Amino acid sequence: MKLTRALITAAGRDDHALPLQRLVDRDGRAKTALEIIVEEAVTAGAHEIAIVVRPGDEDAYRAAAGRSPSRLELIPQPEPKGYGHALKLGRTFIGDEPFLHLVGDHLYVSDLCTPDPAGGETSVSCRRCAQQLVAAAEAHDCAVSAVQSTREHMLPYFGAIGGRRVAGSRGLYEVEAVIEKPTPTQAEQELIVPGLRAGHYLCFFGMHVLTPGVLDLLDSLGPAGDRLLAPALAALAGRERYLAYEVQGRRYNLGVTYGLLIAQLALGLAGKDRAEILAQLVELLARGQGAS
Repeated sequence: MKLTRALITAAGRDDHALPLQRLVDRDGRAKTALEIIVEEAVTAGAHEIAIVVRPGDEDAYRAAAGRSPSRLELIPQPEPKGYGHALKLGRTFIGDEPFLHLVGDHLYVSDLCTPDPAGGETSVSCRRCAQQLVAAAEAHDCAVSAVQSTREHMLPYFGAIGGRRVAGSRGLYEVEAVIEKPTPTQAEQELIVPGLRAGHYLCFFGMHVLTPGVLDLLDSLGPAGDRLLAPALAALAGRERYLAYEVQGRRYNLGVTYGLLIAQLALGLAGKDRAEILAQLVELLARGQGAS
């Protein structure tokens, strides 16, 4: 498996403007959230990128995507039928190749990033989250979803997997079950992963390496396949080898309350201006204590 293409979904009714928001990246440069996501994909080897958008958003997204991909295609989703439907619109772009899929309302901060004390144009050396995921998919030649150990109270926000650890591996799991936003009872009964801390489950990270067969599975599910990806992934686990990889990093959902603020802090604290940001935070906290 050699991955060269990525599909980003950004046509959600309530979050389509989030990728256009501006933040300061780890390298200290102001960028749109979309540009940061696109760079994540390009760094992982996906130089051809398609973005599924709401009709009328094409120009804004093209301007916000930056210049890093060698090919950029904007695919409008005429009707808001759902997440699975948005993925299926990328069928012609994807063709018969495996592809990297990222959602447009999440940013990712790798734990494997080190600010360069010397500064310079490339001021942060990184093995990004998408690079870690793609490396796992290419090594095992199969679909792989990124996951993160997540506390039980966050289950209403994510899909989650159940399975077993691949022998001799770090953070790699054979997927046996997938449930979208499970209840705690469902998770306890069907999504147990041996070795995980009590009260924690492996929830989706917002990025996947998928095979084109996933799109056929979405078709076979009818209206359910238009709405959600998780049922197709559950079917995939019964049809071919499908792994989950626990990425060394964190995901940040821009669409939740204070999501943009928390993502900006995470980017800043992982970047070259970490010391300055920490100093400013200490000053803000000191002022807050004085005001009380």
